[in-house]
Amino acid sequence: MPKSKFSAFLSLILVFASGALVGAVAQRLYMVNTVSSLGRAAGSIPPPPGKKMDPDEVRRRNLAEMREKVKLDDKQVAQLDHIYDQTRDLFDQLRKTMNDNMKPERDAIWAAQVEKTKAILRPDQLPLYEKYRADREAERKKHRGPGQGGGPPGPPPR
Repeated sequence: MPKSKFSAFLSLILVFASGALVGAVAQRLYMVNTVSSLGRAAGSIPPPPGKKMDPDEVRRRNLAEMREKVKLDDKQVAQLDHIYDQTRDLFDQLRKTMNDNMKPERDAIWAAQVEKTKAILRPDQLPLYEKYRADREAERKKHRGPGQGGGPPGPPPR
């Protein structure tokens, strides 16, 4: 091959290879950023259709979120865990009665949980807790969609 054809061929190969390399790197960066943005909202990612989230995992996430966003100390986390146990027991008792209209009782249990939680918080944590609850409610409404009811979800998991 003459020298000019060889250098043109080599240039063409180099341009093609560099384009493939840039495309691969761009795809990799896109995928990493997409997965990272999903991970940031890990608590709000709904499970796949037909599959419930593991209750223990949900509870761990809730406690971790409360620790981070409301700035709970270890003692408060233990107290909150106990409050969740009490709430779960009350919901279990309520489910055993299975009357037609459980909404007032369910709402009363949720209100009691909120009041017990507020009682263990310091005054500087109360606004953080209210913001946390408002954010959770907004996420819940966003994922429920129209016509799927309102009110709190089920009891805290065990």
